[in-house]
Amino acid sequence: MKRPISMPKGMSRRHFLSHLAQTSLALPALSWLEHMRAHAADIQKQGKSVILLWMSGGPATIDMWDLKPGAPTGGEFKPIQTNVPGIQISEHLPRIAKIMDKLAIIRSMSTVEADHSRGTYKMHTGYRPSNSMQHPSFGALVAHQLGPKVDIDLPHFISINTPSVGPGFLGMAYAPFVVNSPGRPIQNLQLPTGVTPLRMRNRLGYLEFIENRFISERRGTAAVDHKKVYEKAVRLMTSDQLDAFRIDKEPESVRERYGDTSFGRGCLIARRLVEVGVSFVEVGLGGWDTHSNTFEAHRTRLQPTVDQAMSALIEDLVSRGLYEKTLVVWMGEFGRTPRINQNVGRDHYARAWSVVLGGCGLAGGAVIGRTNEDGTQVVDRPVDTPDLIATFCKALGIPTDLKFMTPNGRPYWVVDRNSGAAPIHELFT
Repeated sequence: MKRPISMPKGMSRRHFLSHLAQTSLALPALSWLEHMRAHAADIQKQGKSVILLWMSGGPATIDMWDLKPGAPTGGEFKPIQTNVPGIQISEHLPRIAKIMDKLAIIRSMSTVEADHSRGTYKMHTGYRPSNSMQHPSFGALVAHQLGPKVDIDLPHFISINTPSVGPGFLGMAYAPFVVNSPGRPIQNLQLPTGVTPLRMRNRLGYLEFIENRFISERRGTAAVDHKKVYEKAVRLMTSDQLDAFRIDKEPESVRERYGDTSFGRGCLIARRLVEVGVSFVEVGLGGWDTHSNTFEAHRTRLQPTVDQAMSALIEDLVSRGLYEKTLVVWMGEFGRTPRINQNVGRDHYARAWSVVLGGCGLAGGAVIGRTNEDGTQVVDRPVDTPDLIATFCKALGIPTDLKFMTPNGRPYWVVDRNSGAAPIHELFT
């Protein structure tokens, strides 16, 4: 088994991007259409990708996927029937209701961590934060396991609107490439003012000489990793695959379907990225930390934004034959309290909440688990984060018992072996 590379010391993302801006080569390029044709076989061979829709702040899933009408905790929203008999969701998710047969709701998440930072870490890695190890995020793991199956210029872990969680001991080569303004030109990928391509080639030559010298002196894996990152950066800067970020190439009608929001544009880019062969794309939507005026935020902004963009994404993936090989996950770091506080808000709650997922061969039109009549506790089929990670792995063909040895000699399992976790078997029927 290949030994994971270690993270280069001092290699921050700012350092990485500052050098991106100083390197470029004038290479021949293919048009977008030619590129898509040239890589069609490789994309089919890869077979699997992930799009994570990350709801930063902790969404009140009791007001979206697991409503409690008539209960004191029920809130202001009414449930509506979906296209799957017996499954109801929020009235403010009408478009998703029409494609519920493509999705599964896990209504019995119970994950303990109700702090933003700790919950984000756990939901991305499957582990609680530790002082002794930096666990890789699932995005980094997918990039490590699935990325090598397709040789593309783009990074295999791209995060839009959110910094995500880092690669841990897997190293900088598997860190997320962060896009903060979807729909606008990617920053730091153009030549600096006054610097010609010839001058850049000379700079790259000097850089290669220095890096090869360091590598020859066997100073550890940091120098090798550093060189790989820079080589990938140069390929990226000169690649027509960057057109995947160009949503202006899409018809206006398509862009309108996703919505003129940062999240909508991010979802459209995510679809274009998996078409090219990117293994893991995360798209963030913040604003879910609704300790006050939660119903107004959900009604006017949060749920309509999700409904429009997520439904358009799934419809496009299905129509383009990509849904069966793309795992789509909607989740945040925890849920919110059934109790409505004095500010008409809901507070942090990890004891009972929901996650939604679909694609990649998983059973759609399903509901896993159940909470009680007021949503305060799980009463059937509790699911913790390691169970979710195990489910992701099985859907993607990644062994759930996969083990690494970290650079400092500590064992790491992709799915926490001390948790008793197992894939959610109901989703594989």
